[in-house]
Amino acid sequence: INIGMTADVGTLQRLGKLIPEGVAREWAYTGDRIPAHRAREVGFLNDTFPDHDSLVAGVLEIAGRIAAQSPLAIWGTKEAISYARDHSTADALHQIAGWQSGMFKPDDMMESFTAKSEKRPGRFEGLPPLP
Repeated sequence: INIGMTADVGTLQRLGKLIPEGVAREWAYTGDRIPAHRAREVGFLNDTFPDHDSLVAGVLEIAGRIAAQSPLAIWGTKEAISYARDHSTADALHQIAGWQSGMFKPDDMMESFTAKSEKRPGRFEGLPPLP
């Protein structure tokens, strides 16, 4: 907008799916620079940090929590969220039903329950490499 043209690299097509449409329109129409605190307020950012060291510590903490989960469950969750973003709820429910019927691992679920009852981190098998 600030160079006299409409954004054409997918920003406009994606932004309204990530933040409220009215906010996306305001940002797109004005071309304003958006402060980090405002981007966080509307859900465009998960968090802000006062400095680089805090950022690294915060990211590593979240990454550690994710890495402690079943790799297959994380993969399925990523697939489900990504699919649901661009499909109807009914289609997304159909997709996750297919995922669960083909990829569900009771061993990971049992390990999660056992680890919680024993107050220890779960021990999960890694994912096999993709062909």
